Amino acid sequence: MTSTELLARTKSFALAVIRYSARVPQRLEVRIIMRQLLRSATSVGANYRAACRARSRADFIAKMSIVEEEADESQYWLELLAALLPRPGAETEVLRKEAGELVAIAVASKKTAKVQGRVS
Repeated sequence: MTSTELLARTKSFALAVIRYSARVPQRLEVRIIMRQLLRSATSVGANYRAACRARSRADFIAKMSIVEEEADESQYWLELLAALLPRPGAETEVLRKEAGELVAIAVASKKTAKVQGRVS
């Protein structure tokens, strides 16, 4: 996957979570978790953009660690929502799966950067 493709994918993930947030019930506990999810999901793409502008291999790896953490956190919030919502639906699972794939991509990118000794 190219950096351009991953930029688009992380942006799509953020937009999908934003759209999803408008469709979930607005009970207090759901709103609290949804706010956390919105923060972490939108942070994935923002931090990947920062990683693309890394000044060194170490900087790239550090920024990709943040991408990994934010995607993993997004996955956690989606798991909580799935447990709280009476009928979470397929969309919740699709978003959870995408968050997991973004975690795996971040981990693989960090490993590649460490092995190859270069950013791209």
